[in-house]
Parts: sequence; structure tokens; C-alpha cells
Amino acid sequence: MKNITTHLTFQVIIAIIFGILVGMFFPTFANTAKLISKTFINMISMLIAPIIFFTIVLGIAKMGDMKKVGRVGGKALLYFELITTIAIFIGLVTANLMRPGDGLDPVVGHPSTATAAIVSGNPATIHAPTVAAPVSMGWMDFISNIITPNIFESFAKGDILQILFFAILFGFALSKMGRAGRHTIVAFENLSQVIFNIMKFVMKLAPLGAFGGMAFTVGNYGLSTLIPMGKVMLVVYITCLLFIFVVLNFICYLYKFSLWQYLKYIRQEILVVLGTSSSESVLPSMIQKMERFGCSKSVVGLVIPTGYSFNLDGTSIYLSIALIFLTQAFKVEIGITEQIAAMGILMVTSKGAAGVTGSGFIVLSSTLVSLNIMPVENVAILLGVDRFMSEARSITNLIGNGIAVVVIAKSEKEFDEEKYQLAINPATA
Repeated sequence: MKNITTHLTFQVIIAIIFGILVGMFFPTFANTAKLISKTFINMISMLIAPIIFFTIVLGIAKMGDMKKVGRVGGKALLYFELITTIAIFIGLVTANLMRPGDGLDPVVGHPSTATAAIVSGNPATIHAPTVAAPVSMGWMDFISNIITPNIFESFAKGDILQILFFAILFGFALSKMGRAGRHTIVAFENLSQVIFNIMKFVMKLAPLGAFGGMAFTVGNYGLSTLIPMGKVMLVVYITCLLFIFVVLNFICYLYKFSLWQYLKYIRQEILVVLGTSSSESVLPSMIQKMERFGCSKSVVGLVIPTGYSFNLDGTSIYLSIALIFLTQAFKVEIGITEQIAAMGILMVTSKGAAGVTGSGFIVLSSTLVSLNIMPVENVAILLGVDRFMSEARSITNLIGNGIAVVVIAKSEKEFDEEKYQLAINPATA
């Protein structure tokens, strides 16, 4: 039997625990820890664009049917919208029932100090990240932004949707070349394998990334910041767990696969996200793992990248709870009509959140601007604990995206049951 200390899962767990201890007892190490975590995420990020490009191009080129591509994409977008709407609704209901903002004195969060730090750009005045001013993006702007005037710039910036759109066109064009395109397909397959081999090496450094991320979070913000805001954090975590083990579990039951087996299968990715607070840190490995789980390459290549912008279940839950929390904390009355309007706005603004730490905070600010129910500065009360809630958001996003791939693959009859059984029972191989 393989020594447990050589298992990546065990190494990441130990790294997370060690990171918490270092953050608690050596808070001055936070800046170095942040550099360690950022370096690991950068190493993963440099692989995301080529992996998405090669995966989609090869999947479509081999599929050769643009109608099927459109059908898969349409099903995915419909599923994403339905599930994120349910997530927003559940978030609003739990926030109204548990009322995390009641009895909280907003002065505890020092919103004025936090806001001054943001405006001045001097984070030294408060233990919170400096964030960009919120920018509201409508549906037409969002769709128009998918088409890039410079694909090389999109690769440089790592714009997932722009790369996705270009890869679909490239794959379709390559499929129309017939026999003449076979040499290109073989070359792309070899290049894709090289990239995945690089990813395997980088993932061996996941414990370092998880350690750095956790040490930075605890060292920079301190566990003491959780006490006054503990209730809203508890509500977010409870709601995310309810969403995973009730809503997503029910979906798994309908499509005849086990949630528990799936969670066990992606346990390493869950732990890496827990440590780094970024679901993008495991995007490349999720693409490879979902293929091994039984989903076809073409479905995985289309659904996973698209889901990072359209299927943000955890972010949707956080945004809805945070919105109601702020109205309760600042004694702002908001009725059913306003909450329904908020659901509609969140359905749009949540699509602008990427899988990176801090994006949810920016989108929440944009939503408040759109609703015009309170000063956007009030959001600053959440700054100190936003990072601690990022883990719940990112992990829920990760789990939801993987399940979406299985659902779409099964609906398209692009799911290999033998691969699935081998993935959940590797000992039988």
C-alpha cells in the first residue's frame, strides 16, 4: 500500500493546518505567504488558456457537428441559469429566516475607515484588500465583450470566454478541412499532452499554494475578525452546504450518479480551493478529471470554461445573503418586490464574477449601485471577512460546475459508464 504521506490529499490537508498555525502565531509572515500562494496560482493560470483552447478545438474537430456544439452550449446555459436562480432564491430565503444582520452594530466593522482606505488606495490603514470601483455590465455589453478584436491579447489576459469563442470557431474550421486537417489535429493532441504533463508537475506544488493562501488569510485578517461577523459567515456556509447536499444531491439522484462518490473523486481539488480561495487554481485539473469521470472531451471543454462565468452557484448564494445582511445591519427596509427585483439584478451581475478571490465583493458593490437602496460604502463592513467566505463560494462553484458537466454529458449520451465506474472504484482496475 502506498505511503499516505505521499498522497497529495494528505499533503494539502497538512499544509492547510500548518498555514493556519503559521498565520495565527506569525502574522508578519502574511506578505511572504501571499507571494507563495500567488506564485502557485500564477503557475496554474499560465496553463488555463492553452488547455481550454486545445481541449475545445480537439473536441469540436473530432465531433465535426456545429449543430451539436450549439445544442450542448444551449443546454448548458439553460441549466446554468436555472441552477443559479435557485441558488439566489435559497440565499434570500435563508438570510430572511436566519437574519444574520440583526443586532449588529455597523460601527464594529468600521465602514468609514475601510472606505477611506479604499478611496486613498492605502491598505495599510485597514486589514482588507484594495478593490476596484464597481462597474455595472449589461447583457449586451457582456455578450459583445465575448468577441475580441485581438485574440493574442485575450490569451495574454486569460479571458476565458473570449478564448472559448475563438476555440469554437477554430475547431469548427478545422473540422471542415477533412483529411487535410488530420496532421493539425495530431499536432494539437501532442501539444495538449505536453501542457497536461506540465500541469501534473505544477499540481505537486499544490500543498505550497494551499499553505501560502491559508497563512496569508489568517495572518493578514486574524481569526479575531470573525467574531463580530460570525453569524453571516455561518449563514453563508450553512446555505452552501444545504445547496450542495440537497439541491445538487437531488440533481445527482435524478441523473443516476453518486454525489458522495463525485466529492470523493475531486477531494484534492476541493482542498486546493480551500487553501487558495480560488476555483481557477484547479480549472485545468478539473477538465482532465471530468474526462476520466466519464464525460466526453467536447462536453467538458465547452461546459467547464463557460461555467466559470455563468454557473457561479456559491457566488450567487453569497451575493443574495450579503445583500439581505446589509439591509438588516443598516436597518434598511426591503420588501418582497424589492427582493424579487434584486434576484433579477443578481442573475445578471453574478455572471460578471470570475473564479478569483474578491470578485464577489466587486459584484455586490455593482448590485447595490443598481438597486440604489443604500450607499455602496456600506459594503465595507464585509471586507474583513470576505476572504473567509471566499472558500465557501469557490468550493460550491467548483462542485456545481463538475455536476453540470455530468448532467449535460448524460443528456447528450456522451457519458461513459465504464470510465465512471473505474473512476469511483480505482481498486478494481
